[in-house]
Amino acid sequence: LALAGLSSAHFTLKWPPTAGFIDENEPKSPCGGATVNVNSSSPRVGVDQFPISIQSSHPQGEWLIRGTTDTKEPYNFITLAPVISTKGIGQFCLPSGHAPKDWAGKSGIIQVITTGEDGRLYQCGPVNFVSGSSTDTGTAGCRNNSGFSASWTTHQTLTNSSSASSGTSSASSTTASASSTSTQKSDASLKNKAGFLTGLGFFFA
Repeated sequence: LALAGLSSAHFTLKWPPTAGFIDENEPKSPCGGATVNVNSSSPRVGVDQFPISIQSSHPQGEWLIRGTTDTKEPYNFITLAPVISTKGIGQFCLPSGHAPKDWAGKSGIIQVITTGEDGRLYQCGPVNFVSGSSTDTGTAGCRNNSGFSASWTTHQTLTNSSSASSGTSSASSTTASASSTSTQKSDASLKNKAGFLTGLGFFFA
């Protein structure tokens, strides 16, 4: 019964907290059918580094992390990290999310897209971007279930199709590419020194 419940749940963005989880609408771009309300009480996330915590019911999948400072549709999302490929069910956390420095002081939205056995699914979280780094995850915590594995991937299908579905401009795609390259280079050096999962920036309980 527990597994059946997980299977129907798709995935939930735990941090930043989801704008709303509607199981049957999660395939709807850009935010799984949820209305995103950004205000002064939305979580503060540092542009240099902030955690992203997710609860997943899929045994494997690919994940795309995007962001925008648009608070009304149509959203102009840019990619904040390379696509992540995962294996395992339960909670996982990417503590090394980051955004352009000029977003500090602005409100915005973090979007998480995954593709797996249920097709493409969407979740969004309203945030307030601030300078520096942040480690807060509310009650979600930043941890990964044992047996969970993850790696960066160079697959382009998720990136290309998600950009088209949300109308991301070519200028944003260029910014996203530069951001992804920078992230990949910095995390590659960590990977060489400290091993696979540490290089990706994953913490395990």
